[in-house]
Amino acid sequence: MNIFAEVATWLTTSANWTGAGGVPIRLVEHLYYSGLALLLGLVVAVPIGVAVGHTGRGSFLVVGFANGLRALPELGLLILLVLSMGIGLLPVVLALTVLAVPPLLAGTYAGVRNVDRSVVDAARGMGMREAQVLFKVELPNALPLVLGGARSAALQVIATAAVAAYVSYGGLGRYLIDGLRQQDYAQMVAGAVLIALLALVVEAVLSLVQRAIVSPGLRGGTRRSPTVDVARPEPDAPPAQRSPAPELAGVER
Repeated sequence: MNIFAEVATWLTTSANWTGAGGVPIRLVEHLYYSGLALLLGLVVAVPIGVAVGHTGRGSFLVVGFANGLRALPELGLLILLVLSMGIGLLPVVLALTVLAVPPLLAGTYAGVRNVDRSVVDAARGMGMREAQVLFKVELPNALPLVLGGARSAALQVIATAAVAAYVSYGGLGRYLIDGLRQQDYAQMVAGAVLIALLALVVEAVLSLVQRAIVSPGLRGGTRRSPTVDVARPEPDAPPAQRSPAPELAGVER
């Protein structure tokens, strides 16, 4: 029996979908870890991105900080946090939060900073205070990029939340770790497939949410402008015949 048939058999076996170690329970655990990390990432990254994007101060530090967090190895960071804090849920959530912060921070900062400056200046010229400019002008226009950063963060966190099983926690990563220990490769592949399917479903749901929240004018789509019939200009009339200059008395030609 090849590996694909073994994976199909594993996924269709009812024993793998019931009990404390069944797929539904592991799915809830996986979403729980991912949701906590995303929530904490939003609390940390969005206010910083909004403040830096609105004021323009510290943008160099924000970009460098986000790129630095992207370079951290997730499994190594998790092991370091576990050695420092002990085995528990907090190290897992903190490690996943570090993964969620860069796309959230970059999306929020870029969204606020890339709002047309003429629109912002016009709002200030109308007498709006800075808080009104931020919440009524910049944030609504920045919403597509902010939600795009949230979608990217959600995908990365869901795909990486399997590391929780490495430190004796649950989630769909449990099938990867247990399958590796038992040399049950069908279970490992099935776990990877379930994680990929979960990421695709979450991406589809967030895409629908973004489409429902963001107004059509901010989605980047192009609208067909109405055609206007322009009358064809008539040919120019021939220039008037120039009359000869009058002869001046006393002037020889």
